[in-house]
Amino acid sequence: MDACEFPASIDDPRVTRQFCRRLPGADGDVTLLGVVHDHPASVGRVERVLEAVDPERVALELPPAAVPLYEAYARDAAAESTRPRFGGEMSAAIRAAPDAEIVGIDAPNWSFLRRLLTRLVADRASAETARRVVSSLGAASREALTCRIAATVTNATSMTVARDEHEPIEYDCSHDDPPERQAAHERSHVAGVRALLGSVADDGALAYRDGTREECMVDRLESLRREEGDVVAVVGIDHLETIADELA
Repeated sequence: MDACEFPASIDDPRVTRQFCRRLPGADGDVTLLGVVHDHPASVGRVERVLEAVDPERVALELPPAAVPLYEAYARDAAAESTRPRFGGEMSAAIRAAPDAEIVGIDAPNWSFLRRLLTRLVADRASAETARRVVSSLGAASREALTCRIAATVTNATSMTVARDEHEPIEYDCSHDDPPERQAAHERSHVAGVRALLGSVADDGALAYRDGTREECMVDRLESLRREEGDVVAVVGIDHLETIADELA
């Protein structure tokens, strides 16, 4: 089943080729699900596909250190038979695939740091660009560590420690709306964001960081496919095309 056939196998307006790709490989398939953070259509897409596919492993665009906190969000929701309150589509993915191995494939990690520093040196990046890259990396590392600590406290006590950054984003549609309305709103939202980003100047530091992140995520997915077989990956919609092209 190729990337074009995959969406047609699930009758849901939120599951389309714009957001879903299946990349066949000799050792296994990688199914990519592109998401908009916290959007009802993205949450519904992840839930619908994972329940249909029932994968053995799910890769998430999360730092490995942050995964335990999202697992705690999903576990609390499962105990109450509800959708996770925190963590959006990532917690929803864990909740929808309770028996799957969960893997965090995003930065920061040692592979990412090594690649990023190598690129900065090889390109003779300006001091200002290097400073901004390091600053953003420091913030990401602190967030991952904070998530790990919050997960430790959550698992050791009876209370759920939620990060302020994990409070759900409010959109002009809800989980109670029909899938058709959710899908239409999500498509409009993505188009609007891309138009806005296309009108602003390129951020060199952001390009370095995100380009390196994508390289590392592709390598990790290739490794998982080679060692473990089929895998479903949930990634931001802005990374979907690049990762799909590299895996193909």
